[in-house]
Amino acid sequence: MTGEETIVKCLTSGRRPDSMADSNWDSETIGTVRKYAMQNTLEYDGSGQSGSVLGRLLGERADLRPRAKELKSLVEKEVEAANQMAKANGLDAVRELLAATNPEALQRQKQQKRSGLKPLPNAIEGNVILRFAPNPNGPLTIGHSRGVMINSEFAKMHSGKVVLRYDDTDTRVKPPLPEAYAWIEEEYEWLAGRPADIIVRASERMPIYLEHAKQMLESGFGYVCRCSAGDFKELRDNSKPCPCREKTVENNLSDWQAMNDGTIEEGGAVVRVKTDLNLPNPALRDWPALRIQHSPHPMVGDLYKVWPLLDFQSAIEDHLQGVTHIVRGKDLMDSTRKQTLLYDHFGWVYPETLYWGRVKVHEFGGFSTSGMKAEIAEGKFEGWADARLPTISALKRRGFEAQAIREFWLDLGLTQKDISISMQTIESFNSSVIDSVSERRTFVRNPRNMALDMDGIEHPDKLEIPRHPHGEIEGVREWTVSEEFVIEDSDYSEELRLKDFADVSIKENHAIVSSLQRSDKRTIVHWLPINQSRVARLTTPLGSEFRIDEGLIENIDLVEGEILQLERVGFAKIECVPESGPVELLFLHG
Repeated sequence: MTGEETIVKCLTSGRRPDSMADSNWDSETIGTVRKYAMQNTLEYDGSGQSGSVLGRLLGERADLRPRAKELKSLVEKEVEAANQMAKANGLDAVRELLAATNPEALQRQKQQKRSGLKPLPNAIEGNVILRFAPNPNGPLTIGHSRGVMINSEFAKMHSGKVVLRYDDTDTRVKPPLPEAYAWIEEEYEWLAGRPADIIVRASERMPIYLEHAKQMLESGFGYVCRCSAGDFKELRDNSKPCPCREKTVENNLSDWQAMNDGTIEEGGAVVRVKTDLNLPNPALRDWPALRIQHSPHPMVGDLYKVWPLLDFQSAIEDHLQGVTHIVRGKDLMDSTRKQTLLYDHFGWVYPETLYWGRVKVHEFGGFSTSGMKAEIAEGKFEGWADARLPTISALKRRGFEAQAIREFWLDLGLTQKDISISMQTIESFNSSVIDSVSERRTFVRNPRNMALDMDGIEHPDKLEIPRHPHGEIEGVREWTVSEEFVIEDSDYSEELRLKDFADVSIKENHAIVSSLQRSDKRTIVHWLPINQSRVARLTTPLGSEFRIDEGLIENIDLVEGEILQLERVGFAKIECVPESGPVELLFLHG
């Protein structure tokens, strides 16, 4: 069949040659995958990348993100079919078919990315200030990375600044971890690609918050409440005033002094912000701003007896730093309402506020920094960089790139919809970033020793295998063909094709070469000459456990810290190349 006839057949049938349908997917999804596969093949001159296609697809179809792992197989099939079509009939054949089925897809510029972020409302160019405000009770996690990426991108869009503020005024429930301050600064810079513009530690600015609390009492829109928590709640829920509400300024200031002197015990008093007692939401009625905590602070010791609650401290600091826009979770809408009431009392203008919904990562379920800290202390995990954890230090260790994490969050954009995703989604973005710069290597798990019989077959003594299949990395890996080699035990069969070399017939553990050229459709397997190998161990994080695969790796230019794509296995990071003993590999993703 000629190339022209192939196109005619494709156009009339609505399918490409060699494309594979999947009964698990509806026709719309298959069509969309096919469109992006052909589009990507054109962009990469016949060498389309499944990772890039998957990332693009999930960007358009948020509903498919929970099924990213299943979708990967369909994407790989369609990309391979598109690449094969280009190889067999030329790029013009792919272009003609795409023009007939999805002409709009031809308009996309190569590697064009959409940020997913609209300009900030009421933003003044060069005068935009945002903030990222973690509690330094541990290092940053995947969840924190959203705040870093979104805020830093908005600042970049508007020539603005980001304040990195440590909300570290809780000395009891979530006390800060002294080491975490430096960790977070380093991780922020890695994620954002630049340091934060301003760095603030709330615990170092306590006099400012205490002074504003005093101003509140003096101005009459705050008071010291000595009621028990239960009594106050009953009054609040019934829209009745607390008896402390009507105290004089002098009495409030006297109680305020007693709170700071330590003469009032913990739980004996709080400072409240006066609000309308008929507000529909009881949580907003006379909300607490400061409380007594006698626990020493890890960074400032026992200097203070009274500490601000987050809604008060954050509101004061946002005003003082000139924050113009706040991006926060929709679960903090009540915080916005509380702080707006406080701003009204002080005569300030509250920042523009935008919200995002919750994003849950399947593989990590419900995790918290406090919970991880406890499990590390128990010995369940080896530390914050344990590859099984969702921390930024763990992701960096495994080989995730900041660019991939950034592109994921920007592609998701700012939506209030709650979303549940698989790590496969983030992995697809990472594949797009690292694929072109990751050399290939062979790793044979559970190896089975074989003898190579080449009698009567002229063969090269050496094989030159590209370091990258699409030539994006120059150079070759040179193999010396030897009489002994290994395959994976699970690949053992009577008829095999040794990848990039020869067709063989297996008799017991002897492989008899029948042809150097591919002669039939026998299974292609990866293999490795014994003289080209070294013992290696691949560690794969699986939930809260590890799986260890032992085998042999291609012993060519193994450099600690480098990311390789292990053929038929996936991406992995070389963690250790000892003088003797196994090479340690850490699995990244497929």
